[in-house]
Amino acid sequence: MAEESDFADKVPPSFYEMGNKIIYETEAKGLNPGLIVLLVVVGLLLIFLVGNYVLYSYAQKTLPPRKKKPVSKKKMKRERLKQGVSAPGE
Repeated sequence: MAEESDFADKVPPSFYEMGNKIIYETEAKGLNPGLIVLLVVVGLLLIFLVGNYVLYSYAQKTLPPRKKKPVSKKKMKRERLKQGVSAPGE
């Protein structure tokens, strides 16, 4: 118990420098920096997705349909044999 009374009159240095001023916690004014970063990232992602959709729909309207790969003679012969039609020349 004697030790408690020894430290009762001593004030930690960080509080001693402040004096008798009482500091009240105030609410942050303005937007939270984390919220700003989140909004910027979400905005950029949204712009990217909308831009991709616009380009895709534009390409579907304006570009001609893709050409199919040419079928080799060997595959054509195999398909005809499956259907029961003999290949010409055989």
